[in-house]
Amino acid sequence: MNDSFQNKKILIAGGLGFIGSNLARKLVSLGAKVQIIDALVPESGGNLFNVQGIENQIDIHIADVRNESEISSVVKGQDYLFNLIGQNSHLDSMKEPHADLELNCRSQLSILEACRKIDPSPKIIFTSTRQIYGRPESLPVHECHPLLPVDINGVHKLAGEWYHRIYAQNYDLRVCILRLTNTYGPRMRIKDSRQTFLGWWIHEMIGGNEFQIFGNGDQLRDFTFVEDAVQALLLTAQREEINSQIFNLSGDGPVSLEGLAKLLIRLHGSGSYRLIPFPEDLKLIDIGDYYADATKINSMIGWRPKIGLEEGLLKTLRFFKAHLKQDQLEQHVDATL
Repeated sequence: MNDSFQNKKILIAGGLGFIGSNLARKLVSLGAKVQIIDALVPESGGNLFNVQGIENQIDIHIADVRNESEISSVVKGQDYLFNLIGQNSHLDSMKEPHADLELNCRSQLSILEACRKIDPSPKIIFTSTRQIYGRPESLPVHECHPLLPVDINGVHKLAGEWYHRIYAQNYDLRVCILRLTNTYGPRMRIKDSRQTFLGWWIHEMIGGNEFQIFGNGDQLRDFTFVEDAVQALLLTAQREEINSQIFNLSGDGPVSLEGLAKLLIRLHGSGSYRLIPFPEDLKLIDIGDYYADATKINSMIGWRPKIGLEEGLLKTLRFFKAHLKQDQLEQHVDATL
């Protein structure tokens, strides 16, 4: 991999966000020529802080990909296009479905149309989500599980997948799709729970506040550390024989939410949580237990998570403790993260 991306031209759509910025950092270290396009939509987590330290080694375009002329101006000549555009809040999608449609559907069509019309040569890696499966009928969830999303966000993410598949089938675009699950790590959004409840737990715990767990705490989840997710993105980009494939990502095994809370508090050295009943709006779209079967990506390209949950949480806590002073937590988190 050290040679695969040397001097390659790479566009990261949504590159100022959590995963995109971590990907950009890795690609810069591999000698790639990285461009980022990001609209800095407030609800979606993009922030210039996320590329602090590499901003002079990348080209940043603050622009909205829904404007086809904006994406068309940067798509030409790219070797790879990592498509991380979109918003991930399940509850927001139920409250503002038209906004979710714009961010998760129109944006995908705009990117794909730009590739079709301007330059169909870059390989596209699209990040989807485990939310498209809905409530699991069996565990662990593999790629052939029925697709039964329980919220608008899941429906629109599924539409994004199908847009990519149809453009690959009809216009010979090279596409690969990754279905991510609870990705966490440095630079994730922690100022609210829009992207991940774990981020909000960390926000509250570092701030000395009690955090809340909805339900009885027995719900199972798996978590993928961001470095492992980035590795999966890079591996799928460089392997041509897996074009048009869809892969699940996973963590190192499921953990209950209460078990996760206890581990987080132990690693932090302090903290407390409280179990509370599900709010009705969240209860309607909760998926219950979920953990993925990542056998397919392991067997086809050898990817498996390398960083266990305890190690990943330690790295995450160290990052946020280093950047967020406890007495100024709210000020810094609102300004930068």
